[in-house]
Parts: sequence; C-alpha cells; structure tokens
Amino acid sequence: MGGDRAIAREVPDAQRGGAVISADRPSLMAFVADEASEAAIRGGIGDVLGAQLRRGTVRTAVKALEKETTPRVLIVDISGIEDPFGALDDLASVCTPDVRVLVVGERTEIGFYRDITRNVGVHEYLHKPLTRDNVTRLFAPHIQGGGEGGQDRGGQVTVVCGVHGGVGSTTIAVNLALQLEDATRGHVALLDLHLRGGTAAMMLGARVTSGLRVALEEPERVDSLFLDRVAVPLGERVRLIAAEEPMETDVQATEEGARRVIEMLRQRFNHVVIDLPLPPGPVERLVLQRARHVVLVLGPDVASIRDTVSVKKLVSMTGSAGRVITVLNGAGRKGYLPIKLIAEGIGAPPDVVIPDLPRQLPRAANLGRPALRDSPVLRRAMGVLSLEIAAVRSEERGPSFFARLFRRGG
Repeated sequence: MGGDRAIAREVPDAQRGGAVISADRPSLMAFVADEASEAAIRGGIGDVLGAQLRRGTVRTAVKALEKETTPRVLIVDISGIEDPFGALDDLASVCTPDVRVLVVGERTEIGFYRDITRNVGVHEYLHKPLTRDNVTRLFAPHIQGGGEGGQDRGGQVTVVCGVHGGVGSTTIAVNLALQLEDATRGHVALLDLHLRGGTAAMMLGARVTSGLRVALEEPERVDSLFLDRVAVPLGERVRLIAAEEPMETDVQATEEGARRVIEMLRQRFNHVVIDLPLPPGPVERLVLQRARHVVLVLGPDVASIRDTVSVKKLVSMTGSAGRVITVLNGAGRKGYLPIKLIAEGIGAPPDVVIPDLPRQLPRAANLGRPALRDSPVLRRAMGVLSLEIAAVRSEERGPSFFARLFRRGG
C-alpha cells in the first residue's frame, strides 16, 4: 500500500541516533578480560556476522552500553568483580530487555552457577579457563538463536489516562517517560494512542508519520524494522511512537495490532509509557489488561471525583492486574476543591500531588519543550511518581533487578 499510509516511510538518518532502535544492532558483543578467553570465544562461536569482541569486564560493558546499541547477545566477564550481582544489576539498567546475556567468570561452585543462572536470570555461565569446545556447546546455541525460545521477558507497561478531558494526562505521560529515563537509566518508549488530536508529539516538538496507524490497523505489516521507521528519538534512551491523523480519519485499530505493537515495545524497552484515551473500546481494554501500573490523572474538581471512582471500577472490570496510581494535577488552583475534599471523594489521598503551574506548563507546551526540564516543582512531583513505578523492581533483594528485568519463562 502506497501513499501516506505506507509504514515503510523512513525516519531521517539524523533522527536514528541512540541505543535502542538502530537497524545496525550488533548480533553479538563480548567483553572479556583476558586474551585466552577471547581466543576460546572466537574459536567456539565461529563466524558471526557483526560480532564485536572487546577487552574488559562487566563494568566496561555497562559504560559502553550507556551510549551504544544493545546487542542481541551479550557476553560479559565478571572475573575480579567484588560484587558481581550488583554489577549485573547495573548492566540490566542499560540494556534492552530482549538481550540474551551469557556470563564468564572464575568461580566454579555449583551453588554459584545455580544462583546466577536461575535466581539472577542470565542464560548461561561458564567458568575459566574457557575452552573452544565448551563455548561451542553452551554458548553457541544462544548466539545462533536457539536455546530457550518463547520466554516472557519484557519491559514494564505503565498506562496514563485522564479521568476526563483537560486534566493534563498527556503532560504527565510525556514527563513521566523522561523522568523514568533519568531515574532508571533504562530505555523508555512513549506510546501515544490518541491517534487523532494527540498532543504528545506537539509537546515535544517532534514530527511523526502515519506508521503507528498502519501498524494498529494492519498488524501483519509490523516487522522487525517497525521501530526504526516510526520511533522518534527524544534522547539517548527515549523514543516516541505517535501519530497525528486528521480528525475526519476513520481509524480502524485492531486488538491484534495493539497487542503486537506493545509486545514489540516490551522487547526493546525497559519501560513503556502509554498515553491512553478513555472511555475504552476493545483496543484500550486490551492495553489496560497488559498494564503493570494504571496512572489516573484527575483535576481538583467535582467531575474528577466522580470520574475517578468510575474509572477505577472500569479498570477492575477489564481484568487488569495493574496497580492504580492516582495523580492529582493542579492542586491549589484558585476556586477549585482542596486536597482534603478530593481525598474524601475518591476514598483515599491521591498518591501523587502536582501543584498548579499555570505559567510553566502552557509555556512548555507552546515551545515544544518538556516542562520537566525547566520546572523544579514538576520535577520533584514526577520523581515521586517514577519512584512509585520503578520501586516495584526493588521491593526486596530476592531475585535481583537483573532477573526481574530479563524475566525468564515460567
């Protein structure tokens, strides 16, 4: 299909930077500390197109992948690392969730092997000295695309929706995505599902194509290069996926299209923030069902009290297991309800309170610049919200952040 509906429209080369969606994603990247291990890996894996072998440890990998593209398969060396589990946690924060991680080290205890492959969640561990044969037998299947297929690994989905129009839900979604990048150092996708009249791109001064609409209407056209074509870089690790369809357009989004887009994003990003329109149709209900968190944005008014109670019930009825987080936007606005009455009306104090910012937010929207960058007050409030979301990954020390991020099936 041609014309402006063609999903194959390319993003200009200048917009392709960043570590998440490069079409030149390395198939393999290895960081090993000694020449003998490097030689064993080279001999054991054979010729792998695009493979990169470098000298260093897991700490070297963390520094490199803060700026570079996450490979499909990553080998890291934990030799000499005092806290290997902490180092692997740091590694997880700079990698996309679909990476397959293989580890080499000096420890030989069977308990350590079980801990690192089961509780920590890396795919395989080999102790030194490495041999060409054991690399071929245990690492090569992962590098060649075999091993454990169909695992449910993926990033965390957070849905943001306004309980009614005009409460600032898109402002919250945009700034939350940027705050999550700053707070977690992870890769973040911002998906705006307001295909007609959406304002996320406008708030960010970004130009988008019609690729998202095509993907939602014709899921069979969503291929491995979908993100390269439609995602707009907002920073080193943040991408916007949005559309600006004319109001007269009859958008026919499908549940399968939404499912495929979300799962693709989950495989490439640590956090997926979705600006979701209400009331929900079948597509929106499916999105709610996949959310880890549902952020309900309300204003300091009577209609918001009524609609917050109603939307909470609706989220529950969809079967969503996501935690509902209430965000009161515009607290203290002259002539509106105080927080105490809002809390009484919705049955609990709002989880996050954002004070009225009558000058900063409109100015930022008109300039196409995120308000988070210029408003310390908003930045503090968004920090509270990002903590509510990201803290789920560090509830307890049990399975590490690495294991939860690169979740293995079961």
